[in-house]
Amino acid sequence: MIEKIEPEIILYDSKIQDLCKNEYYKHPNGCPNLGKKEGCPPNQPMINRFLNFEKDLYIIYTQFNVGEFAERMRLKHPEWSEHPRQWYNPRIWQPQARKLHHTEQAKATKENNLTKIVSSPEAHSVNVTELMKNLGITLKWEWPPEHIVENQKYLNNIVYLVSFGGHGLDA
Repeated sequence: MIEKIEPEIILYDSKIQDLCKNEYYKHPNGCPNLGKKEGCPPNQPMINRFLNFEKDLYIIYTQFNVGEFAERMRLKHPEWSEHPRQWYNPRIWQPQARKLHHTEQAKATKENNLTKIVSSPEAHSVNVTELMKNLGITLKWEWPPEHIVENQKYLNNIVYLVSFGGHGLDA
């Protein structure tokens, strides 16, 4: 989905970059890329110092049914039944989701003559959860999501890849 947005709905705060320091599964010190990988905090400017808010801005988001993907993994790998977290392993599903999202980014770039794509809005201090809520989409952060086979409820397990398109400050 490619949607033109007004800069006023982009909530950003330098504290968002600190989310990368939060502990998560098997990473007690937060993200191992923090301060190391290009594109990760604290090496990134806030969004308003990267994209020109005086020119058109677009949010680009791709919905990926991770529950459907996980169900395929569950059926393909019965030996993982004791470890359902494995069905939702991001290293397995993210390449497919990213491919879809990159296609959407390329489409946005071509259709709107964009010169910049921000693939990691949080790295640029954007509160993606609140932004998506403003667009009518509630992000669910429980991970892994509950995988309920009955009535195919796992189909409700959706993730979103979110990026921005626009123009640099020099444009």
